[in-house]
Amino acid sequence: MNLLKKCCSCFRKKTDGTSTSTSHQLSHPTTDFKGQPRLPTFAVPIRYDIQLKPDLAACKFEGIVSIVVNIVADTRFIVLNAAAQLHINPDSVYFSDPNSNKVFEKPKVGKVEADEILVLEFSETLPKGTGVLTIGFEGVLNDKMKGFYISTYDHNGEKKNMAVTQFEPAYARQCFPCWDEPSFKAKFNITLLDVPSELVTLSNMPVDEEELNGNLKTVYYQESPVMSTYLVAVVIGLFDYIEDHTPDGIKVRVYSQVGKANQGKFALHVALQTLGFYKDYFQMPYSLPKLDMVAIPDFAFGAMENYGLVTYRETDLLFDDHHSAAANKQRVATVVAHELAHQWFGNLVTMEWWTDLWLNEGFATWMSYMAKDKLFPEWKIWTQFFDHESSEGLRLDGLAKSHPIEVEVNHASEIDEIFDTISYKKGASIIQMLKGYVGGPHFQNSLATYIKRHAWSNARTNDLWAVLKEECNEPTIDKIMNSWTKQEGYPVLSVKMKNQTLEIKQWIIPITYCCGDYDSLISLLMEKKSETYDIKDLLSNITDPARSWIKLNVEQIGFFRVKYDDGLAAKLRYAIEHKCLSVTDRLGILDDSFALCMAREMSLTSLLTFMAAYREELEHTVLSNLIKIIGKIERIVADARPELMNYIKQFFIGLLLPAVANFGWDPKQGESHLDAMSRGDIFTALAVLGHEETINEANSRFNAFLNDRNTPLLHPDIRKAAYVAVMQKVTSSNKEGLESLLKVYRETDLSQEKTRILGSLASCPDESVVYEALNFALSSEVRKQDAVFGLAVSKEGREVAWKWLKNNWDKIRTTYGSGLLLTRFVGPIVSSFASSDKMKEIGKFFGNRTQASMVRTLKQSMEQIYINSKWVQTIRNDKDLAEAVKKLANK
Repeated sequence: MNLLKKCCSCFRKKTDGTSTSTSHQLSHPTTDFKGQPRLPTFAVPIRYDIQLKPDLAACKFEGIVSIVVNIVADTRFIVLNAAAQLHINPDSVYFSDPNSNKVFEKPKVGKVEADEILVLEFSETLPKGTGVLTIGFEGVLNDKMKGFYISTYDHNGEKKNMAVTQFEPAYARQCFPCWDEPSFKAKFNITLLDVPSELVTLSNMPVDEEELNGNLKTVYYQESPVMSTYLVAVVIGLFDYIEDHTPDGIKVRVYSQVGKANQGKFALHVALQTLGFYKDYFQMPYSLPKLDMVAIPDFAFGAMENYGLVTYRETDLLFDDHHSAAANKQRVATVVAHELAHQWFGNLVTMEWWTDLWLNEGFATWMSYMAKDKLFPEWKIWTQFFDHESSEGLRLDGLAKSHPIEVEVNHASEIDEIFDTISYKKGASIIQMLKGYVGGPHFQNSLATYIKRHAWSNARTNDLWAVLKEECNEPTIDKIMNSWTKQEGYPVLSVKMKNQTLEIKQWIIPITYCCGDYDSLISLLMEKKSETYDIKDLLSNITDPARSWIKLNVEQIGFFRVKYDDGLAAKLRYAIEHKCLSVTDRLGILDDSFALCMAREMSLTSLLTFMAAYREELEHTVLSNLIKIIGKIERIVADARPELMNYIKQFFIGLLLPAVANFGWDPKQGESHLDAMSRGDIFTALAVLGHEETINEANSRFNAFLNDRNTPLLHPDIRKAAYVAVMQKVTSSNKEGLESLLKVYRETDLSQEKTRILGSLASCPDESVVYEALNFALSSEVRKQDAVFGLAVSKEGREVAWKWLKNNWDKIRTTYGSGLLLTRFVGPIVSSFASSDKMKEIGKFFGNRTQASMVRTLKQSMEQIYINSKWVQTIRNDKDLAEAVKKLANK
């Protein structure tokens, strides 16, 4: 039984009906501990006994924590974390020494609110060894989706509250005083007091015992293994669930709002299979007796990997067989696999400090692909890896305002900023590159050794390199990989052919290349800034032009770009047109070419001519990347050469129409998962490009959907396309389409449907409608975490979106506070501009309105404006562009 049961009655006597008086003033904060990046280590937690008494109706909680602490140095102080909004009762604080039975009472209690630390100064030196620190506290169940917070839901037409925790990265301190850093691992005993008996109460561990007292209950949970504070979790609310067991007896449940249990079946299937896969891959079983996965209506992140109690946005856990799209299914599998990878990489082995966040997020991202490939080989998930991960990582890492994977974090306020593309996507990409270099079996064995060696503990990046050096017999691993983790940016390989010799210039990197076919693959480590390679033997017998190409970075394993000379590029274009290259290589060449064009290393004329080789492309990942590039080029040409817009659109429509002929509007018997996803992407792109036939057909199908929500004419895979097409016809004088979409939004209880609609509203070309759509995104009808979906603004609406952001900034800042959600309002709107005047205007506006968590995002967005402005100038000076675009449009 939980030992806290013994003192619950005492706790009630201390707290029931006796709220902490405001007359208990904290003493002046002790200045010696101000401004320190880390907590001092003269006292270390071993076990927390936490009692929480939440009041869901009043949106507040109170509690008491008893922490077994090891005093390792002579000190009169104990310093730990407590947020400014957590009220400490000074009279409740004492330290007891079990060896002498001495109690150290009434310490001076000080808070340094800027650093969120609590300083306890005792009148005499504390004895070395273990003792127990006890603190009483009170707090508010906030509405900011962090710390201990309230989420709302409807049950039988009545609005109700649930209580949820979100402690990563540094929000446990908002719920209870603690050593809120990942290196301070400890065990946790959690008790929930006086909870309404009809509610489901969940924590990291299984229930040890429940006590009923009328219509209230007290719930005691089993003691957890050692873990970091950011992984502690509690959920209290009304839920349905479904469950199953793994072959080795782990109970797995998916919790959802009442009536939605069946929507958890797919996630449950993925979880059961993924746990087994990870057990085999890491050669280590899942380490807790149960795994709960809970869909939360209000949730800031996609999901959170709390040990044994993983919390999710509804859109990322639930799947409706009739109304969810293929893309939703893949998203659920991705997020579940990512969070369960954390149960090993992050929870069992935890980064020592946030500098090594990529060890958590990069590996969880990469492992999710391993799991999806195992569970759903027909998804060809590794062909999507480059498009979804590497390409996005390269995009952000190409900015001067990027940051190294291992980035110094000197204050808790800086942590939010590094939960970004670099930690997740670049991190995953260099892992894939490293696996390719050392080989899959060596890499797997290394990870298993790393997990076993550092289980229940913390690790740094160098600990991983040390294991890889041993297991793979590669003594230079750290030297090679430090280039990728300790500095921002990536290489651009400049490749030329001269006298049947390849000339390559760049960093020390592992590279691969092949000539004419994939049987001639060459792998090597490039150790000088410039190397030449004799390839006469590889080229000697090649007469077929379809086999005269040379491709570097085969299958896009390496995290770098490649720039080919004109002759090599022409041969690759021929190979693309004749489908001689793999899907991933076709994708990589396209992505590299676009990046080089944006960097003004390739003209837009050359890029568009190269893109024409993709006219017959049908593979999903290549089409997806092509569509993203089309959208970016359309916007930049609108700024640089608006007179060419009709030709540009005509050319792009022509690129996509062969795919339309292949996929059609309706699902085909036995079609692939990827084809289903492509259908929606293509028609959405054509609607944005103004293709009349697409817009008219989509509107017709939408009207049928309004009359019958189960009509087969509007399959979930094409609904987003139809909603965007509807908005293309909406004007300030004719809002019928907008009103119809809002009607669907208000009637559906499926979160995925709501986000599809929300992401379509601002695609309207009419500025006044865009403003109205943005206002709706910020209204009470939209959950806070979903508002950012409404920022997908048409190119015509960019200026009015900036006006809206300025007019509503105070409201947004008040609503979202600080952190990731606030930064997500800045990038999509700010980075779309392309003039130096706009950059100055934006810089002036945010000059005195910037918060620590958004500094890096704002700098990156401003840099993107600068890049765009330079690109616009280059395009304006491209003398061949007009003639080339007209020819391409008329082909």
